[in-house]
Amino acid sequence: MNELKLPEGPLVTVEWLNEFKSHPNVKIVEAKMKPIGAPDDWESGFKIPGAVMMDINADFSVLDTDLPHMMPDEAYFSNAAQNIGIDNDSVIVVYDQVGTYGSPRGWWSFRAMGHSQVYVLNGGFPAWQQAGFETEKAEWPEVPKGDFTAQKNSKLLYESEDVVGVLGNETVQIMDARSQGRFDATAPEPRAGLRGGHIPGSVCLPWQKVQDGLYMKSKEELTSLFNEFNLGDKKLVMSCGSGVTASVIALAAEIAGYPNAAVYDGSWAEWGMPNERWPVEV
Repeated sequence: MNELKLPEGPLVTVEWLNEFKSHPNVKIVEAKMKPIGAPDDWESGFKIPGAVMMDINADFSVLDTDLPHMMPDEAYFSNAAQNIGIDNDSVIVVYDQVGTYGSPRGWWSFRAMGHSQVYVLNGGFPAWQQAGFETEKAEWPEVPKGDFTAQKNSKLLYESEDVVGVLGNETVQIMDARSQGRFDATAPEPRAGLRGGHIPGSVCLPWQKVQDGLYMKSKEELTSLFNEFNLGDKKLVMSCGSGVTASVIALAAEIAGYPNAAVYDGSWAEWGMPNERWPVEV
C-alpha cells in the first residue's frame, strides 16, 4: 500500500486517484447532479470502482421547500454522509459524470459541513475514462455506515440574511456565476417568476470562464482571472442560479489563492423572488 500523499490545493488528478484509490482512508464519491438541458441518458452507466453515490437532489438536500437543492441541517447531512460510508477521517474525492459540474457542489457541501479533507477529481469521470483506467457498472450497493458528524461552517454557507448583512460592506465581494445576460437582466431567467438583474454590488464571473473543457483552468490562469477584480483580501461570497455553479467559482477561487469563499445557498432562485428585503440592481 502506497503511503497516502495529500495533494496541494483542492484538485486531484486521475493519476493521483488511480494510485491511491485502494487506500483505506480514500472515499470516492460520485456527485449526481443532472446539468440543465442534459438528455435523459446523460449518465454513462459506469463508475469509478468502489465509488459511492452522493445524490445531491435526493439525499443531500432539503426536500420540503420550493427552492432547489438547499442544504439540509447538520443531523440530516450527517446521516446522509454516514449512509455512504463517510468517516470523520476520510479523504473524500468527489467526481461527476460530465467533467467538473456537480462535483464542486459536493466538495463545497462537505466543507460547509465541517469536513476538511475533500478534493475534486479534475475532469471527472470522462477524464478517468480517457486515461484508460478501470471502470465498473454503476451499481450502488449499501456500504458500512460511516461516523462523520457534520458541524456547519457558517463562514462557507451563506443564507439570504447573511447576504443582506454584507450589502455595502467594502470588505466583501459577491461574485455571480450566471451569464452576463442574466446578470444584466437582458436575458430571461430560466425559472418562472424571478426578477432580472443581480445582487447590489456583485460582479459577474460566468462559471464557464473558469473551466477549459472538462477541466478547471490552471492555477496561473485562474489567479490572473481573479486578479482582474482587484479583490485584495476581501471575503468572497459566490452566487448563481441555485448554488451549483456558485460552487464551481468557489472552487476556482480556492485554486487561485482566494480560500474559503462562501456560497449563497439560495442564490438567484431565492433572491430573485419578489421581496423588498432583497434589493436588485440591473
